[in-house]
Amino acid sequence: MGAGVVIGVLGIIAVAWLSPLLSVRTVEIVGAETIPREDVLSQLAVAEGTPLLRVDTAAAAQRVAELPRAAEVRVQRVYPSTVRVTVTERVAEVYFDAPDGTHSVDAEGVDFAVEPPPMQTPRLVTATPGTGDPATAAALEVLGFLPPELRFQVTEVAAASPTDISLTLLDGRVVVWGGTDRSDRKAAVVIHLLTQPGQTYDVAGPDLPTVR
Repeated sequence: MGAGVVIGVLGIIAVAWLSPLLSVRTVEIVGAETIPREDVLSQLAVAEGTPLLRVDTAAAAQRVAELPRAAEVRVQRVYPSTVRVTVTERVAEVYFDAPDGTHSVDAEGVDFAVEPPPMQTPRLVTATPGTGDPATAAALEVLGFLPPELRFQVTEVAAASPTDISLTLLDGRVVVWGGTDRSDRKAAVVIHLLTQPGQTYDVAGPDLPTVR
């Protein structure tokens, strides 16, 4: 009886491995709103008719993740005949201007597209903006600490260095932030400080902020 069970299981595996009944006939793509379907399919590189068990989902996900806009990718087998690709796209947090156009940068500091940014996206000013730049990473970290009511007012974030960051608001006022240290405290202080008249609000030392 035991041998019969083993043989039966092996038979089922053989059918799944070889049979066209459990092969790829449909590719379902979820979450790719701006990445063209053709680009996902090209990177996925899974041929129609491939038995689902033969689809290396990890390798396929890595290939799709090479698309610049793809932040995270998951590939799943959905029996009897579907490969599901779930994509989380990168979202522009800041942009910077370059000779070849306007570059979008996501929250992880990845320069992923050359295109006009969405409305209300702050402009990033650093010496070497984009992927791998410490000043870019610091500027994005600061933006992440801002409460929503302040975040939407920021039109420009400038980082001369990771410890010299400033924010320009819609009305032209400037917030001198300094480095990323104590950013939670700085965010709390600056909200109250901005209720006072002035042009420059310095919270680099949040225990002794100044307005001028």
